[in-house]
Amino acid sequence: MTTQTASEKRITLASLKKFIKENKDNLYAFRSNDFDGMTDCVQEVKQSSKKVKASKINLEDKNTLGIGAIWLVGSSRDWFKWFSDEIFEGIHISNCFGSSRIARLK
Repeated sequence: MTTQTASEKRITLASLKKFIKENKDNLYAFRSNDFDGMTDCVQEVKQSSKKVKASKINLEDKNTLGIGAIWLVGSSRDWFKWFSDEIFEGIHISNCFGSSRIARLK
């Protein structure tokens, strides 16, 4: 029997919520692409990281989970992928509204 690493596991909305809940005191949000209604397409935005305040997290908010840097479409139209770099590790979120990341410090 082989053990799956975090990057090999299938990530779902439930996985995302669990990751947020477990790391609420060490959570960062990044937004790299955003939908622009003026051009009717997703455009790159200046990427910046922002520490998420644990008091703002609301897992019952179905579109943002209380985190302003992310937007979830729902109904299985969000794509989740594990990522890791030198400083952060977490979940990359992609959908028709753009892409963002929820991460923790390594």
